[in-house]
Amino acid sequence: MPWTRRKFLKTLGSIGVLLPKPLRLAAQGMASRGVRPAPRPKFSGKPFPVTFTDVAPRADLTTPVVYGEEYVKRYIVEANGGGIAFYDYDNDGWLDIFLMNGTQHKAPPAGKEATNHLYHNNRDGTFTDVTEKAGLRHTGWGYGVCIGDYDNDGNDDLFLTYFGKNLLYHNNGDGTFTDLTEKTGLQQKAARYSSGCTFVDYDRDGHLDLFVSHYIDMDLASTPVAGSNRPCKYKGVPVNCGPLGLKKEFCTLYHNNGDGTFTEVTEKAGIITPGSRYGLTAIAFDYNNDGWPDLFVACDSTPNLLFRNNHDGTFSDCALEAGVAVNGDGQEQANMGVAVGDYDCDGYFDLFLPHFSEDTPILYHNLEGEFFDDMTDVAGLAVNTKYVCWGVGFVDLDNDGWLDIFHVTGTVYPEVEKVYPDYKFRNQRLVYRNLGNGSFEDVSALSGSAILEPHASRGCAFGDFDNDGNVDILVMNMSEPPSLLRTENRSGNHWFSVKAIGTRSNRSAIGARVAVTAGGRRQIREVLSGSSYISQSDLRQHFGLGEAKKVDQIKVLWPSGMVDAEESIEADQFVTIQEGQGIVKAERYR
Repeated sequence: MPWTRRKFLKTLGSIGVLLPKPLRLAAQGMASRGVRPAPRPKFSGKPFPVTFTDVAPRADLTTPVVYGEEYVKRYIVEANGGGIAFYDYDNDGWLDIFLMNGTQHKAPPAGKEATNHLYHNNRDGTFTDVTEKAGLRHTGWGYGVCIGDYDNDGNDDLFLTYFGKNLLYHNNGDGTFTDLTEKTGLQQKAARYSSGCTFVDYDRDGHLDLFVSHYIDMDLASTPVAGSNRPCKYKGVPVNCGPLGLKKEFCTLYHNNGDGTFTEVTEKAGIITPGSRYGLTAIAFDYNNDGWPDLFVACDSTPNLLFRNNHDGTFSDCALEAGVAVNGDGQEQANMGVAVGDYDCDGYFDLFLPHFSEDTPILYHNLEGEFFDDMTDVAGLAVNTKYVCWGVGFVDLDNDGWLDIFHVTGTVYPEVEKVYPDYKFRNQRLVYRNLGNGSFEDVSALSGSAILEPHASRGCAFGDFDNDGNVDILVMNMSEPPSLLRTENRSGNHWFSVKAIGTRSNRSAIGARVAVTAGGRRQIREVLSGSSYISQSDLRQHFGLGEAKKVDQIKVLWPSGMVDAEESIEADQFVTIQEGQGIVKAERYR
């Protein structure tokens, strides 16, 4: 039998060997292979019926995001930026917006401090800032956001990560929030650089636990500043240091005790065993279809982590033997964001991760839950290598039943543009259309001016904010207000949206798997807490149906093991499925 990459990596994983470190080349502080883009395949000639319009200004989303100074980033805490969330905090069926924010080293005038923002959806295309009323005003180096109903009271709660101390806000159900970080046992003993987070019921007891990734073990007092004597340079220009050369960090796992408190079980659960990483986006999903949620961490310039759930409260890191620790060349990459989705409709979730400039993204194709193959080149996704890439998602933009790819870009070194004008701090977004044959093509130039406009973006989230049946995109922009990209879809394709509510399972239905069969194709989704680049997307699951006017079958596999199934449901509507009761609500907003 031939000696395949799969067998080779499994052998290395079994003996605990890591592959050689990649070439650092021009990318100071970040893993990058210094590769050129692959030749573009011949264009399919198919029209792309989707364009995007940035409606943020008329939606009253006008407050800029602050992470240090606009064109100077002295430390990496200023350069990375944060996530963003589509979050229906008041359960009215309309997506609201939560915007993370950073701060500055130089204290601003009193009352002018940057803060997080909660925007209420007015159902008319506009939003109202309700931050003060909700009790969510907070200033600090904010990064990740994830939601989940940790106490099963029917209201999704809010967890935020910081360079400093993380925060858990309890949703009181009346439009206000209470900081219960200390009361719940989630108060950190010391400041840390936390990044991603995901609520996950890893032991399937009906109560959401919490997993947090951490980026760098750093103290600004001892970290070299950009332009200091330490040679932190990119293209010869002094820039902020890191992550390479700075101390790596460990992830943290908290068990929900079922009484409103959490207990840290990091070491007991085996989370420390693989060692430290530069961990960024964390996400929980069932990669091997065994009914138990696993944990994946996209790691910057270090091997990724894939914690396989052992069904006994412990995890084993199987990233190397499963083929997702490094790329097909055996090299580490600068992994910031991660998308989870079954792009080829084979019943297993695949992964897509975009990377630093002068490197390709990576498409990990899931082979029946045993191994992932690097299909980047084969799928036509190695055609863009000039961008530094962040938030990302598998999303069906044209409702044809095949998951497309969207991701945002923006460099971390604004100082370089002053010396090299061609090296832009702000760059366009990227859209790849799924051709339905295992490959994608870049249709960014066909997707409207809002895609081609330059921004230095970080987090992005996906959801239908105006309830018109098309998935829209919310984007965090450095030193600018967010973008709200409204999707204009001229395909005429049908769609279907599912909100799941747990009873025996956790109320938010995190980890529930939704399968829809229509038009001869079966699609799967999983309810995720946290995704993209340290962001939160709509908990409702959206399905494009193509020309199918009805759903032949919808099946929900709940974390408890219970299954609900319904047949012959009309398309183009939002349905709510409650565990043990099936469809309890069906709505059309237009």
